[in-house]
Order: sequence, then structure tokens, then C-alpha cells
Amino acid sequence: MTKTYQPPHSITPAIIHLIAKISEALGRLSVLEHEKNLRLRRANRIRTIQGSLAIEGNTLSEEQITAILEGKRVIAPPKEIQEVRNAIKAYEQFEAWQAANEKHLLNAHSVLMTGLVDDAGAYRRGNVGVMNGEQVVHMAPPANRIKNLMGDLLGWLAATEQHPLIASSIFHYEFEFIHPFSDGNGRMGRLWQTLILSQWNPLFVNIPVESMVHEHQRDYYRAINSSTAKTDSAPFIEFMLTMILNTIESPNSLSISQTTPQVAPQVTPQVKELLLALKNEMSRDDLQSALGLQDRKSFSERYLKPALSAGLIEMTIPDKPNSRLQKYRLTQKGRI
Repeated sequence: MTKTYQPPHSITPAIIHLIAKISEALGRLSVLEHEKNLRLRRANRIRTIQGSLAIEGNTLSEEQITAILEGKRVIAPPKEIQEVRNAIKAYEQFEAWQAANEKHLLNAHSVLMTGLVDDAGAYRRGNVGVMNGEQVVHMAPPANRIKNLMGDLLGWLAATEQHPLIASSIFHYEFEFIHPFSDGNGRMGRLWQTLILSQWNPLFVNIPVESMVHEHQRDYYRAINSSTAKTDSAPFIEFMLTMILNTIESPNSLSISQTTPQVAPQVTPQVKELLLALKNEMSRDDLQSALGLQDRKSFSERYLKPALSAGLIEMTIPDKPNSRLQKYRLTQKGRI
């Protein structure tokens, strides 16, 4: 580690104010002893997983994640189910990891990304850019610098005397800037900030900050971009502390009366939309038009195939699936 390495950041009055507010809110939460309520812990773990994966495009609902957690069958794209299973496993191992330990970081990435990328658990070997549509919004450092950059960052984390609320946010931003993995950087950055915070205060194991970040996803990326433009992570620190405070003070996130979602086997929101749109017999083009969709591949993978596999719809010409006259209709199961 380079001894002089310090991530560029400034401490604003807003940051100081947010730390004070969060500390007060955590004090109230400790008195209420919410962390001892197992039902609440389970529900918030589900919200955490759903929120973090949804930011990356996963469409599974809290109900579906609950079903997977209980070993029940869920009709959804296999990749999204794998993402959820990996996240569940990661949070089961969560408390065994140390935030400044590189081996633990790589192991966490391996758990999160098994079956999703070929290089799970290893730093990327190629150069990457962060895209917004077709526009490159951030060109990450070259792959040959990743090992040293991560060594510096983890070394700083182990030695810093910054308040954990600040240090965890700085780490999260710097991690996203370095973009050390070929994929999974967003979910890893959010996971590791929660790990850093939970090692300061165990209450953070049960506070679903990721769910709040998902609700403010555009602001999340805007804060990252603003920090990069200013070469100062203060905008991102302020954003994350605001999300933490809002989560702690949210009655929906921390209410003991709120129960875990019910878990009959679930279909995706996309399949539900398809079932509602399907009237009598409709062609593929008619269905896409009714749903306002243009991408044929996305429609097939996320709507049509899952509905057919679940037996919720059927073809009018099943022996000729590619017929230009092919139409689809609800089955008895799909009408229920």
C-alpha cells in the first residue's frame, strides 16, 4: 500500500449533519431492539436482495425471492433466479467476511457471480467502460492497475480513522470508480458498504439500504457521476448518508408489524402483464403492440417463453410453433 494514498474527499456540513441524525436514529432503533425480531430480519434481508438486484435489472419481486428462499418453484428467467440464489448465499456468509481482506472480497464476488460470469472471484483482465445507453459515461482504470488500486483502497480502509459512515461511502464510490470486476461491481459495492457498516454497528445487517437506493436509482448514478466530475466523493457520501437516514426512519422498512410476503409460487411482473393483455386469441405482434414493446428478443425471453413454460398460455398451432398464423390464448391455469 502506498502510505500517502488518500481517496479524494471533503467533509461538508451536510455530511456532519447527516452523521448526527443517523446516530440519533440508530440510538432509537437500538432501544426498540428491532434486531431481535427474526421475522423482521428475514423480511428486510429479502428487501435488501430485491433492491440491490433490481438496480442491475433483475425483475423478481419480494414474493418471488421469498419463494426461492423457501425452496419453492418460481417461473422466471434462469439468470435472474441464479442471481437471487447467489445473493441469498452471500448474505448467509456475510458475517464471516472482513471488509479490508482482499481474499474475502474476491470470495464474496465468487459467491455473488457464480454461474453468471466466467471469471467470478477474480479481477477483470480487460478494460471496461460504464455505459448509459450507447454513451460511455466512465472509462474505468486499465486492468493492469486493478491489483494495485484495490490494494491501496483496502489498505486505506484498514487504516483510516474516518467515521465508518463516511469511510463506507468513500469505499463504495472508489470501488465503483475502479470497477475491479468484469461484472457485478454495483451489487458488490453495495454489499461491501453494508458489511463495513455492520462491523461498526450490527444493526446494519437488518437495515435494507439497498431497497431505498433502488427507489432513488437515478440519483445514485447521478451522485457517482457528480463525484467523478468533481474528483471528490462528497456528493456520493451525502447521497448514501441520506439513503441510510431515510431507510432507518422509514416506517415501511423497519416496522415490526410488517410481515414477510406470502409465498405461493409466483410469476414475474412481465408475465402478469402478458396475462392481463391477452384477450381471446392474439398473435405475437398483437401482444407486443398491446404491451407497448418493440424488442422481440426481450419480449420472447421475459414474457412469452416464461408464460408458455408455466402453462399459463398455449399456442393455437402447437405442432407448428413458428407458423406465421400462430396465435396465443390463455389456458385454464392462466385464467385463475
